[in-house]
Order: sequence, then C-alpha cells, then structure tokens
Amino acid sequence: MIRERFFFRETIATILAQEPAHVAAAKNGMLAARQVLERYIARDPFFLATLEPYEPDSDEPLIARMVRAGKKADVGPMAAVAGAIAWAGVDEMVEHGAAFGVIDNGGDIALISDHNVRVGVHAGTAPISNRVAFVVPPQDRVLGICTSSATVGPSVSFGVADAVTVFSHDVALADAWATSVCNQIREQDISVLSRLDPSEVIGVYAVIGAHTERWGTLPALAPAVVDEHLISAGDRL
Repeated sequence: MIRERFFFRETIATILAQEPAHVAAAKNGMLAARQVLERYIARDPFFLATLEPYEPDSDEPLIARMVRAGKKADVGPMAAVAGAIAWAGVDEMVEHGAAFGVIDNGGDIALISDHNVRVGVHAGTAPISNRVAFVVPPQDRVLGICTSSATVGPSVSFGVADAVTVFSHDVALADAWATSVCNQIREQDISVLSRLDPSEVIGVYAVIGAHTERWGTLPALAPAVVDEHLISAGDRL
C-alpha cells in the first residue's frame, strides 16, 4: 500500500492507494476541486465567511454538494469543504479504476475499499482517544467518515464534544453534519440527533469526555493503538 502526504496551500491530506496512478488521480481531483472553489470565492467572498446556509450563484457540482450539505445540516457551506475536496479526490481515483482509495483531509475521510479498513478514533484527551478504531467493511461506493471537534484542531466550533464522527455516502453531508452535531450536542442533550435523516446519514459516534453517544448503524469498534503522527491537519481555507 502507498501512503503519501499531499500539501497544497491550506490542504494537508493523506492519500492511501495501491497504485501510483491512483495517487496522482487523487491529487488531480483535489487540485481541480480547489481551483473551482477558489475561483468561486474570488467573486463571492461571502460564501467563505457565512456560518449559515447559503444560496450561491453557481452550478458547479462541487459548490452544489457543499451548499446542499450546509442546508441539510443548517451550517455554512464551508463546513463541508474538507469532505467535499476529499470526495473529489476519491471520485477521481475511482474514475481511474481504483477499487481501494482513502483520502484523510484532517479527519474528514473519503474512501472506497475492497477490504476492511481500520479508522482510528482521535478525541483529544478523552479516555477513549487513540485506543479504538472502527473496522469499516468493504465499500463499493464512496463512504464519508467525517469528524469535528470542539477541543482538537483549528476548526471553529460552538460545542463541547471531543469528537463527533458522522458516516454517510454523501461525504460533504457527513462533514457538515459533523460540524452541526458537534456545535450542539451535550452529555445531557442529544436532541440534535433527532434531526438526522437515516436515509442519508448512516451513523454518528460522539465523544464528550468519558461519555459516548451512538446513533444509527456504526461499524464495529476494535481495540487499537492510534498513531497521532498519521493524522492529517486538513483543509481550512
């Protein structure tokens, strides 16, 4: 397996692939996505700044994915940026024949796989952090596994959760909902989970200190030693 870091401006991602051509495809997909996004932001800076759902003047598929995700999760479209860019990279890998491909864009993961993949849980100083991993079964379509945290990393959050991980085949939606749930969930208040659509969101795993919450259908958790050095810093324009 090939593991390669990818750095381009704010994008700091990790690519896993089986063929060099698939690594190149992942990079090209992410670069193309960034170019689309940067061109749009240059003429509509409010798209970058707003923390609320927004209706832009664009028919670009990337922008549409981010806008739809923001509306569903009641957040700004940029809450979906890392997932959307990772998704674009894996889509390009699939176009080049990849049956296995993972892009970790700062904890916002898009993947397709013909075998089990372990995805570690990193939740800052929470007791469970770096001790378990999801055992994700083979996926013949792109799966998003996106995480937001109020205590780890540079992202803006209005919540208290150490980690909220959302699973969805819509990677942008997984990213947006991770942000939204992380903003709102509390140990004594999980009402935000009632807003999730089970036809679009597969499952949610939230860590708040020593407390955890589960919603929907999640892959099995297995004991693991998670290497923090393998975690990517992610995409924050």
